[in-house]
Amino acid sequence: MGKPRGQLKLDGFNHLTKSLSFNIYDISYAVSETQRQRYIEYIDEEYDSDRLTEILLKVAEIIGGTVLDVARQDYDPQGASVTILMSDRPAAVPPPARGSTVGHMDKSHITVHTYPEMHPDNGIATFRVDIDVATCGLTSPLEALDYLIKQFDSDVVICDYRVRGFTRNAKGKKHFIDHKINSIQESIHKRLLDKYECRDVNVYQENIFHTKMHLKNFNLDDYLFSEMAQQLSFRERMRIEHLLRKEIIELYQSSPVD
Repeated sequence: MGKPRGQLKLDGFNHLTKSLSFNIYDISYAVSETQRQRYIEYIDEEYDSDRLTEILLKVAEIIGGTVLDVARQDYDPQGASVTILMSDRPAAVPPPARGSTVGHMDKSHITVHTYPEMHPDNGIATFRVDIDVATCGLTSPLEALDYLIKQFDSDVVICDYRVRGFTRNAKGKKHFIDHKINSIQESIHKRLLDKYECRDVNVYQENIFHTKMHLKNFNLDDYLFSEMAQQLSFRERMRIEHLLRKEIIELYQSSPVD
């Protein structure tokens, strides 16, 4: 992807808003009820608000944002949320009052919400993370995609990217996008992208880009929580593998599979 920095000579501030909605699914199978409870506890501890805050602070650093404020919350029985408010440029002096940062806060922010979920009957555990990055000015949330995918066990990835509003160049001409883009995939490193089956649904005339991804290779051991495939019978392995593959395809297609 061509970076927006330096591409346009602007008349004042860049008013374009670039929004990335990023959803990942980490899928596991817990054989027993005890393992299912331990899985939920593990996820809740591994991805608590402190860990999520570390990830989002790194995202802000990658895209060149300046953090203004952080709000975080862990939930009972499980789940966590973090919101970071930021500007796209360093402040010359600390803001004298929170009201002076409103212009930045409503345009530049990063949020994350987690959703640990367990099927009530068949042992499938689907951990979902929703991350939204909205920036204005020169920063581009697509620059953090590689990092975000690597921070989670991303079996299924769904990305939405949209550029809203307009900005003007030095001659007063409106620009509704300030960088070249054909696909979100252009912003993902090839070595990482090669691990996934990908599909695009883009609306170029509206500057809307949508990409779905799921891992190509399937190794049952990678999906079993506190269990090894070799400890299970062949029939049980086939049953569990069928359930896992069905879950992955349903999430990738956004529709149930009979």
